[in-house]
Amino acid sequence: MFRGMHAATVDPKGRMKIPTAFKSILDEKYGPDFYITSLDGQCARIYPFTEWLKVEERLAQLPSMNKSKRKFLDRTNYWGQVARMDNQGRVLIPPQLREAAGMRGQVAVMGDLLYLEVWNTQRFAEHMEQNPFTEEDERTLSDLDV
Repeated sequence: MFRGMHAATVDPKGRMKIPTAFKSILDEKYGPDFYITSLDGQCARIYPFTEWLKVEERLAQLPSMNKSKRKFLDRTNYWGQVARMDNQGRVLIPPQLREAAGMRGQVAVMGDLLYLEVWNTQRFAEHMEQNPFTEEDERTLSDLDV
């Protein structure tokens, strides 16, 4: 499981060094292959490839005309690319996604249980401000016994 937030840097060539805390999990459990994508171009989701395959397997069970499946695949394919971590622990963020998400220099890399989420640090602060944690969120999580 990936948890916590660690700072990283996207270099001028678009490569991001995976933070050490996450890299150790990746090396131990997953290996160097990833699917890097997004749902909206605001941030990147870095799925270990084996976790992405599980998502695809679940999607394959849905009817081909399922509208939510189609929307999800449209977005994850548009923004997505298979990637491999190099010997220095870096992955290439797809250029189109990197540009849309404003990923240059310092970024925030967060664990989202089964994948990593990468945000432009300033954009994530704005996202948190625009989407506060509400009492309704607390009730929903409480109902789920979280």
